[in-house]
Amino acid sequence: MSPLLALLQALEGDTRQKARVAALRHYLRHTPAPDAAWGLYLLAGGKPRQLVPTAVLRRAALQGSGLPDWLFEDCYAAVGDLAETIALVWPRPAGLQTPAEESPALPAGLAACMDQCLLPLRGRPPEVQTDALVRLWTALARAQADAGQAERAVWLAAKLVTGHLRTGVAAGLVRQALAEEAGVPPALMAQRLMTFARRDHLPGTQDLAALLAPADPAADTRPTGGSPYPFFLAQPWPRERLQTASLQEVFGPLPDWQVEWKWDGIRAQWVGREGTVCLWSRGEELITPAFPELAPLARALPAGTVLDGELLVWPAGAAQPAAFNRLQQRLGRTAPGAAVQRADPVLLMAYDLLEDAGQDCRALPQAERRRRLEARVQEALRAQPGLPLRLSPLVQAPDWATLARWQAQARQQGAEGLMLKAGTAPYGVGRSRAGASPGQAPWWKWKLDPLTVDAVLLYAQAGHGRRANLHTDYTFGVWVPGPPGQPRQLVPVAKAYSGLTDAEVQAVDRWVRQHTQERFGPVRRVAPVLVFELAFEGLGPSPRHKAGLALRFPRILRWRQDKTAEEADTLDSLRALMP
Repeated sequence: MSPLLALLQALEGDTRQKARVAALRHYLRHTPAPDAAWGLYLLAGGKPRQLVPTAVLRRAALQGSGLPDWLFEDCYAAVGDLAETIALVWPRPAGLQTPAEESPALPAGLAACMDQCLLPLRGRPPEVQTDALVRLWTALARAQADAGQAERAVWLAAKLVTGHLRTGVAAGLVRQALAEEAGVPPALMAQRLMTFARRDHLPGTQDLAALLAPADPAADTRPTGGSPYPFFLAQPWPRERLQTASLQEVFGPLPDWQVEWKWDGIRAQWVGREGTVCLWSRGEELITPAFPELAPLARALPAGTVLDGELLVWPAGAAQPAAFNRLQQRLGRTAPGAAVQRADPVLLMAYDLLEDAGQDCRALPQAERRRRLEARVQEALRAQPGLPLRLSPLVQAPDWATLARWQAQARQQGAEGLMLKAGTAPYGVGRSRAGASPGQAPWWKWKLDPLTVDAVLLYAQAGHGRRANLHTDYTFGVWVPGPPGQPRQLVPVAKAYSGLTDAEVQAVDRWVRQHTQERFGPVRRVAPVLVFELAFEGLGPSPRHKAGLALRFPRILRWRQDKTAEEADTLDSLRALMP
């Protein structure tokens, strides 16, 4: 695993893009192919399923370190990351107590470590998993030249077990390095990576060779089987540019743009190809089992069809989609029953056609793809009127001023704003770059201003990574009436951890430590004094939360030091914002 550790150190030590690309290409050229395949898989976002339960990781850490349970838990609460905690408390080479003969020979390379030591642990008895992890971490620590390298090796091995190796390296950087090394366009490399870094596929030498192969016009026309295309992402609305210019000046004539509602659902690609039906989320997760009602689309659409759209819960006869949390409850279910499908019926709101009867349509202009999409969807619905499929309606406005007024009323449509797509633009890869010309960013998302609420800080917990020693994860509450004859009370309504400056985080952390009233492991209950303004995208009923509702994407907008806790909002004021 030493080459991957050296690469990670190089990527962390130099933030210049050219230097990082050079480090990635050096790794590819000087690392054995099986190890390089695994390393690139992890850096490209591949996430093998967690090999052992978290409880086993803790048990192995306690057994190998000799720490009492309470002390390890305190360390974990302070560090905030389980793999990093294990690495920090693991005995250094000079202090190892396990006899050398009990430590197995270290596997030669990352691929051997995965294939021989880690992957076989899945499904084994907990005691077997625990002993195997202790032996592996011990061998890794002993094989290093110094204590720092031993710590890094144990950290990497623990991360591989959890399946979450977060390196901070952007996917675009990995794509660029691979494209340069293979001598192919970045768009083609993005398409190859969609297949390479799948969760249900583990990498090998042949996969790496296919990834780095020269471009082949016959083989690289489109993905095969159920594989999706790379998603094209929109640029956020250029608010700063619009402060000094009008919509007409920035975007030109309105008829040049295709305008749609921006739906608040799950972005997805429906792939029907070669007898396979797959549904992919934007995070490249295969979510087909969670939405079996979309399978009949294969009978109404021609083979070789790929639709880009939005998954929405849309009850029969409703004028708009249900709140996002209804859809969220469907995720993760491997086989939702008929009752679940009736309670939360899902449909695909289609807004782009990426493949039509086996033809890759992405290079076609937006207007032509829309024309073909309309024909396919209308044909499918004529053949089977009850299909869970809709065509995303276009928003036709006579001028920019009228469109701006309609955008402000998007919530009345169950949407969170508008999407603007240049009529002449092809379907791109990743997020387009904003430039002086709108053509350099052909997709724009014009979202509504967020909803806001003033809430009281109730609980605080230490963060992760560089903020592991600071209390940055917060729980907020609003007022509800108390029992008859009793004063009103605060009920938790949201958790948030982003939005404060570093200086504010430091100040809140000091305050939390000084005003803690009770501790529950890593969580501190604090005096209900501080008020924060939270922003969120929407809200809906939720029986899983004590307040009876859930906020969509809550984050801290500002610290309301001008308000007292008594002036915070109430649960009734939040309910009034519900659609």
